Amino acid sequence: MADQSKIIRNEEFNWPGIQKKKYKPVPDRYDSVTRYVLLGENDDEQGLNFQTRYFEIGTDGYSSLERHRHPHTVIIVRGEGSMILGNEYHQLDTFDTVYIAPETVHQFHADRGSPLGFICIVDRYRDRPEVPASRHELKSWIPDPDVRNKARL
Repeated sequence: MADQSKIIRNEEFNWPGIQKKKYKPVPDRYDSVTRYVLLGENDDEQGLNFQTRYFEIGTDGYSSLERHRHPHTVIIVRGEGSMILGNEYHQLDTFDTVYIAPETVHQFHADRGSPLGFICIVDRYRDRPEVPASRHELKSWIPDPDVRNKARL
C-alpha cells in the first residue's frame, strides 16, 4: 500500500481511530501507563523510519526503569512529573524536551499531582529494553543512592 499523507485529530488526549494500548504486554515493573502509536506502525506509513507515540502515566504512576541501545526523544505535552535520567533525577514540566542517549537508564514518574503525558519519537526498528534483574544490579546502573531510591521496580 502506498503511503498517504494524513492528519490524525486529537480529542482531549485521545485519538479516535487509533487504538489505546497497555504500555507493555505484561503488567510488570510499571504502574498506570497507556500508549498510542500515532504514526509509524501501519502499512501505509512505511516511509517513516521512526514511530511517534503518545504515553500517558496516571497520577502517581511510573514507567518501567530501563535502558536500551537506541536513542529517543520525549516531549512533555501534559502535566508535570519527574524522571530518572542516568545517575540524575529531574523535575519535568510541560513542553520540556528530553534526549535519551543509548544505554541511558531512565524512568518517568507522574509524581506531581497530575497525569504525565508525553510524545516519544523512536526508531521504528529497535532493540528491546533491558531492565535490572535486582536491586543489587540497580546499584551499578544508578550509583547515586538518592537517585537510586527514587527508582520504582
